[in-house]
Amino acid sequence: MYSEKVMDHFNNPRNVGEIENPSGVGTVGNAKCGDIMRMYFDIDEQGVIRDVKFKTFGCGAAVATSSMATELVKGKTVQEALTVTNKAVMEALDGLPPVKVHCSLLAEEAIHAALWDYAQKKGIVIEGLEKPVEDIGEKEG
Repeated sequence: MYSEKVMDHFNNPRNVGEIENPSGVGTVGNAKCGDIMRMYFDIDEQGVIRDVKFKTFGCGAAVATSSMATELVKGKTVQEALTVTNKAVMEALDGLPPVKVHCSLLAEEAIHAALWDYAQKKGIVIEGLEKPVEDIGEKEG
């Protein structure tokens, strides 16, 4: 049912935890399944994501997509991180079962929410970034 990569990122998640005084924090969730994902970014003066951590409450696929998403954005610029899609997360994990695709959407939304928080704190506009949905669970997944 799950690929070896999904199982690896579930059993050995990368970048778990919190960042003290993060540059940006994004929290997203899906009311239907109960998954909640929080992503923390440490972004340097050049706009490069130096460090990224996550905390996820949810199923194995939610943990695996969070872990992979952090790996995909670490070391990238803010603009590069914005291009990481749920499809990229799924491909990096060698796919997800159809009923778990919403987990990869949450990972993409968590990246965007953390970038939005960073932009708000810095008073900047990130080209192509839209304001995230305020209420956790508003989006269907």
